[in-house]
Amino acid sequence: MKLMAIVLAAGQGKRMKSKLYKVLHPVVGKPMVGHVVDTLQHIEVTKTLVIVGFGAEAVKGYLGDRAEYALQEQQLGTGHAVLQAKEALGQEDGLTIVICGDTPLISEATLRSTIELHQASSAAATILTAKLDEPQGYGRIIRGEDGRVARIVEQKDCNSEEAAVQEINTGTYVFDNQKLFKALASVTNNNVQNEYYLTDVIGILTGAGEVVQGYCMAEAAESIGVNDRVALAEAERLFKARINREHMLNGVTITDPANTYIEKDVTIGADTVLLPGTILRGSTVIGEQCTIGPQTEIIDSIIKDDVTIKQSVLQDAFVDNEASVGPFAYLRPGANIGKQVKIGDFVEIKNATVGDGSKVSHLSYVGDAVVGTNVNIGCGAITVNYDGFNKSLTEIGDDAFVGSNVNLIAPVKIGNGAYVVAGSTITHAVPDGDLAIARERQVNKPGYADKIKARMKAKKANKASKE
Repeated sequence: MKLMAIVLAAGQGKRMKSKLYKVLHPVVGKPMVGHVVDTLQHIEVTKTLVIVGFGAEAVKGYLGDRAEYALQEQQLGTGHAVLQAKEALGQEDGLTIVICGDTPLISEATLRSTIELHQASSAAATILTAKLDEPQGYGRIIRGEDGRVARIVEQKDCNSEEAAVQEINTGTYVFDNQKLFKALASVTNNNVQNEYYLTDVIGILTGAGEVVQGYCMAEAAESIGVNDRVALAEAERLFKARINREHMLNGVTITDPANTYIEKDVTIGADTVLLPGTILRGSTVIGEQCTIGPQTEIIDSIIKDDVTIKQSVLQDAFVDNEASVGPFAYLRPGANIGKQVKIGDFVEIKNATVGDGSKVSHLSYVGDAVVGTNVNIGCGAITVNYDGFNKSLTEIGDDAFVGSNVNLIAPVKIGNGAYVVAGSTITHAVPDGDLAIARERQVNKPGYADKIKARMKAKKANKASKE
């Protein structure tokens, strides 16, 4: 059966008190509406229609062709919002999920279970519900003797018995598409708010003798809708805990989950250890048996097996097997680190390949460079890649040695097995096997340091006497 979805994302979100459109506020690194659309794609929804209003262009710009769009120019209630989908979906046969764009925690498993109950019951509508210890403010689910949903009663309309009901409406539904739009045609705005409510569809369907079911989710936390910064922080906390738990169940050791941040699209191999303060963002992939952290941030990078990275920042980088990085290293976009490479403290690598077995141990900058295998780059060595107008390439051959405080003025090539003496500024190619030295000859001035000291002492004495 064809499965469609309507995502309600037209509200301004005034309680967020933000210039950023509400459903674009991120939870674990991804806008809330992105989480919702991801989940719909995972359950193989064939057509997703996002109802946009305030901030429509921003939402379209983010989601792009992952969805189709309908504009709700005036916000006249949830029923009115769904009605904007009539032109695109009104003639379709199948099932339609209606879900809010600010509910990032609703899971694939929960939606699948809701659909299964809906189909097994031949229902016209199935409401996703939750049980809360404190249901104050939510519409209550009132079930009949047969266990089906008889009606939804809003908080303000509850009598004492109905107010005691803990099962609430989460605002997510599965409908028979044709019956949804037929019922919507009968919804009116005869209420205090003069709005068209989607919940009225439930009453219309039950009044017509249709089957309305309710699926109560196993984890009530999934139902959270984000309307302010407090709820945003709670959604972040819950989602972070879910992600950490999934990784730990898959064989990853997280020594301090409360102080470890992993975004949703990160992949981590078994037997990897994450130490406190680790932050993994974007589409980062971590291999097996790695040790990451403490205090390390990795963004959109690929880390292979048996790698150690501590107290460092990596972005758009690649680190091959058995390499070590840090502490306090910075691997910028285009850093390509080979097998068994050592990148040490206060080393920065940018748009550069460092070949297998090479070492850049401390206080060095390697940018726009190709470094061969088994190269040693000494303390304080830098590739001078930018002349104020252009960036140029430095090439260092296999088995070369670059001494401390060496400046390699690009474009320049250091040959295989070449040796560059400490303190040199290299402006010309060094052939294979050659030794290069490029520094001023040392000159000692006998007794000159004592003369300078005596002169400074006399000046101080003269100044003191005048005062």
